[in-house]
Amino acid sequence: MAGHGIPRVSGLSATTGAGREKELRKIQDYRGLVDTVNAKMREKAYTKEILSMTTKLLEMNPEYYTVWNYRRRLLQSFFPGDPSTETRIADIWSDVSGTEKVRKYILDDLAFLLPLLRKFPKCYWIWNYRIWLLDEASRRLPPKIAYDIWQKELGLVGKMLSLDGRNFHGWGYRRKVVSELEKLSAKLDSAGTSMTEAEFNYTTKMIESNLSNFSAWHRRSKLIPKLLEERNSSNAERRDFLDKGKSCRTRALWADPDSKDQSLWFYHQYLLKNFEPDPGNGSIVRDLSHEDKLSYIEAQVGDLVDMLEGAETCKWIYQRLIDLALMRRALTNKAMNEPRPIAYPEAKSWIDSLAELDPLRRGRWDDLRSEING
Repeated sequence: MAGHGIPRVSGLSATTGAGREKELRKIQDYRGLVDTVNAKMREKAYTKEILSMTTKLLEMNPEYYTVWNYRRRLLQSFFPGDPSTETRIADIWSDVSGTEKVRKYILDDLAFLLPLLRKFPKCYWIWNYRIWLLDEASRRLPPKIAYDIWQKELGLVGKMLSLDGRNFHGWGYRRKVVSELEKLSAKLDSAGTSMTEAEFNYTTKMIESNLSNFSAWHRRSKLIPKLLEERNSSNAERRDFLDKGKSCRTRALWADPDSKDQSLWFYHQYLLKNFEPDPGNGSIVRDLSHEDKLSYIEAQVGDLVDMLEGAETCKWIYQRLIDLALMRRALTNKAMNEPRPIAYPEAKSWIDSLAELDPLRRGRWDDLRSEING
């Protein structure tokens, strides 16, 4: 889980004299350990001694992905049975000592990874191996035991995101953990327990602590359709939800409309998709009439034009105004069944402002200008 503002640690430092000799001895020890482990793995000498050697190697060099694969093979050789069929799984779960053995190996290895993650938070091999361990817990342990292990992992990723809330790797990892908890919950209870509401509340908490949390806004947009379905929201409740979302977003944008931060503007774009001629299944409100959509668009344009006063250098305002202008024309074209001109004469000046503020994308603005004139 890579962190914002956290440099990748190389573990190397300039040394001279005695320090250099010490480093050379470390390198010799490391190479000797590598040779020993490689030789033993070729011989399939799957012992706890070799497992201990892989621990030492990975503490010195967690980027050595081959050793992570060795460690997987070693643990698999220690685990009792092969849960390849339902009958075999039932046999393994009935063996209390075998289940406890697997649980202990997994928990011990998860604990072994924590200091490495603190020291090397950007090492993908550590995260990949951790996911493998957790997946093995789901595969080899009774659902209740596996659920408890994954539940603790949710607490861990929560602590990590509290330290770096904008870490998109952490948010991706959290989605994986939540998904697995929901699957295990369904095994424990046929009805299962959805975590959508809790996760939606979590995004609210993270956004309130930092409005620039793009990952939290993105996660929120993905949760909303599922949330409304699970709430069995009526059309009126869906409209109320959309209005509250627009109101919250508008207040945040008014606080600093000229901000270079893109998070709120992308979420704003997500909300605007509800007013497209064919918004699709992910829309918040499904019964908006043509007149409703035009009314929403007009209100949004008015808000953005007002916002321009004192924020003339914010390109996002111009972009959203143009998006709305094109959206309004698409709605009108569909209703009238014939091409109609852009309803806002100011649209050409909005394009000119964009071209001046962001000249590197002049080709994009020229395409928009042609679309507006079309």
